[in-house]
Order: sequence, then structure tokens, then C-alpha cells
Amino acid sequence: MSHEQQEAIDLVKYGALWQKVQEMDKKVDKLERNIEELLALANKGKGGLWFGMSIVSGASAIVGYTLSYLKQP
Repeated sequence: MSHEQQEAIDLVKYGALWQKVQEMDKKVDKLERNIEELLALANKGKGGLWFGMSIVSGASAIVGYTLSYLKQP
């Protein structure tokens, strides 16, 4: 860079810009943590869904067997 371009940089504006970048970096880190927490909750929800479906299908199999047993002459 030439000497003229170096003098054109306003150090106050550069400092303010640097501060904004640091704040945005902190916000991005916080968002990443929140997304990881949401993914963990979603994965727990999937496990609960499959467990519930297995309980319901087992119960419906028992009810179906009982009804077919009672229906026989």
C-alpha cells in the first residue's frame, strides 16, 4: 500500500468496525450453540415418537388378537 492509502484509513471507524465484527462473532457462536441444542431436542423427539409408535402398534396387535379370539365360534 502506498503512503496515501495508509493515511486514508480512519482508525476510529476501523475500531468501530472491529468491535461490530467481534459482537457479530459472539452472536454467531451463540446461534451455533442454540442450533446444536435444537438438534439434540429434535433427535430426542424422534426417539420418543418411535417408542410411542411401537407401544401403540403392540397394543393394537393385542386388541386385534383378543377380538379375533372372542369372535371365533
